[in-house]
Amino acid sequence: MDTITEPTRQIPVADEVDLCVVGGSCTGLFAAVSAARLGARVAIVESNGFFGGSATASLVNVWHSQFDTTGQQRIIAGLTLETVDRLDRRQAVHFFHPANETRYTVLNTEELKIELDQLALDAGIRPFLHAHFAAPVVEDGKLTAVIFEDKTGRRAIRASHFIDATGDGDLISRAGLPCYKPDHLQPPTTSAIIRGLGDIKQRHPDFDLTRVAFDPAYPQALERGFLWTAEVPGSAADTMVAGTRMFGTDSSDADQLTAAEIEGRRQVRALCDILRENFLPEGSVPLVGLPTKIGLRESRHARCLHQLTEEELLHGHRFPDGIANGTYRVDVHHMDKPGITFRYLDGREEYSVPGRPAELGRWLEEGAETATFYQIPYSSLVPQQSTNLLVAGRLVDADQAAYGAVRVMVTCNQTGEAAGTAAYLALDAGIGVADVDPQKLRTTMTAAGSLIV
Repeated sequence: MDTITEPTRQIPVADEVDLCVVGGSCTGLFAAVSAARLGARVAIVESNGFFGGSATASLVNVWHSQFDTTGQQRIIAGLTLETVDRLDRRQAVHFFHPANETRYTVLNTEELKIELDQLALDAGIRPFLHAHFAAPVVEDGKLTAVIFEDKTGRRAIRASHFIDATGDGDLISRAGLPCYKPDHLQPPTTSAIIRGLGDIKQRHPDFDLTRVAFDPAYPQALERGFLWTAEVPGSAADTMVAGTRMFGTDSSDADQLTAAEIEGRRQVRALCDILRENFLPEGSVPLVGLPTKIGLRESRHARCLHQLTEEELLHGHRFPDGIANGTYRVDVHHMDKPGITFRYLDGREEYSVPGRPAELGRWLEEGAETATFYQIPYSSLVPQQSTNLLVAGRLVDADQAAYGAVRVMVTCNQTGEAAGTAAYLALDAGIGVADVDPQKLRTTMTAAGSLIV
């Protein structure tokens, strides 16, 4: 490969803080807020012009259950609950509790953007938006600063501690800490806001968007996918639709990510053309919103002190350093075949492919004791060989099936709160992140409003 030699240059330091968070998803922001509320000086670097990650940039507007599978015990609170309560005061959320399903919350993600701004400002965080992480600065084997590019130019932030909330492990991989990629990466999805589905259903009572999207009778039909929808609070005519798939995409590779962004938009248009040509009045334009960024499911994982396993998750193993709880089912979007495999805490298993009857089975025999929620341990957020760098969100160390459950936002949010709290405790005690006392971490999170059970 041809190369260009870049001249040596002096990088101005934009800020010196206790903690620098790279990645401003809800996970990253919640990490920053958690540390700042404890008294740390915090900066956060985000490539978009707003916070929220998948929820805002990618239009994924569903936060899954904050309760166990019985629906009786709350297992998630903290900044997730605080944010939902803030949005509820603005009539920007809807709550659902369907029969035989766990409850969930649907968000107006435009309102969420503004609420997250306020969270950051109230906590006194130094935000760097439209800022692209470029490189780590490692001195004597320890991360001491991050370099980023923004409209001002190439700048740096010095910090005592760092959190990688980039999703793709940009910071840990460039800092030389161990990470890995599974053999089968779950494919990304481009969501969209589509108008008029309710009107179609009134005119065509048997209309089913999933069936239509993958029906080979339509030349534009999507292939090998899975589709789900959610309403947009405050806009009765609009629906968030997630039905596209870009198989074989490694989102940590820039060229593959570029190709996936373009292909995802093409697939959205193909679906809209089916609606325009077959179900909507002439002249209708169903597409009203596209994401700022494709919705990513998986790329790099940090190699941490503990890898969460499917067995631990499905059996609800309790960890002495448990810092996050969840109930979302194991949900593996296959790369090598159509459809999704679901495994539920109650022992059921389902392989679902659009247009086919679901294949039902069990991973656990009938009558066996089942868990009502699962946990993530703090040790799954601590990269091996790390002294002052933690990971949060999609970077959690988990095997393929366990990751298929814990990758959803309500779980990732909690890992952000845990990482931010742990970074503060390590800073305050002058110790490495691996040496943080799990009980003190859990007690501190509880005092801040998290549910540690």
